[in-house]
Amino acid sequence: MYNCCFKPNMKYPMIVAFARADVNGDRIPDNVYLTGRKTVTSPFVQNITLLIQDGITGRFTRISLSENAGYNPRLFLGDFTGDGIDDILISIDSGGSGAIMYHYIYSFVDNSDQLLFDFNVYNEEYKYDVTYKDDYKVEVISRKNNAKYIIDISNKGADYLNEIYDENGKLKNPISGFVNPLSGLYPVDFDSNNVYELLAYQKIAGRYNADSLGYILNTLKWKEDTFILYNQYTAIFGSEA
Repeated sequence: MYNCCFKPNMKYPMIVAFARADVNGDRIPDNVYLTGRKTVTSPFVQNITLLIQDGITGRFTRISLSENAGYNPRLFLGDFTGDGIDDILISIDSGGSGAIMYHYIYSFVDNSDQLLFDFNVYNEEYKYDVTYKDDYKVEVISRKNNAKYIIDISNKGADYLNEIYDENGKLKNPISGFVNPLSGLYPVDFDSNNVYELLAYQKIAGRYNADSLGYILNTLKWKEDTFILYNQYTAIFGSEA
């Protein structure tokens, strides 16, 4: 493991994550790093960069990230495309109140980097409409696949419901909620075939971000040259006191 050039201060980058596997397809394990700049007084990491060291030649390839600052940067190496070669999943916590996360997946076959997944592209593609309805219901529509879900919020408590509904369960005023951008992306081998799918989480919120109603769970699967929506679920929070 080559670490002579990484120094733990703000002037020089340091290693913030490391993993080892064959990512270029030559069957020789390669070293995969995330480097960044941080101070000893803060967990916040800046200038996070993907660095790949060829297992045979020792040469480094540096890949810049569009969102390169945050907390707890980490790596996962696994095959997402079915070519038998590990890809590189990068995850970074934004640190914001919405628990939004930055995720990238890179292929490095034949020492050529290809961006397979970009959280910004995902967030633009997966949009939702959240609308409060009469009788203590919230309608969630996924624009991507035109799917509709109904959430029963009758367990939210009298104080909450009385602000929104009259005594007959009718809305006092129109209310719209929202779905947060990607807040979690997890590799899961649902088929047990050594090829990973992606499980993506997005929080459903009501009148404000802390007013949590549940999650949209999207399963993404690689097909030809992109990740497609394979399954979609809603996860609803349990009853509140």
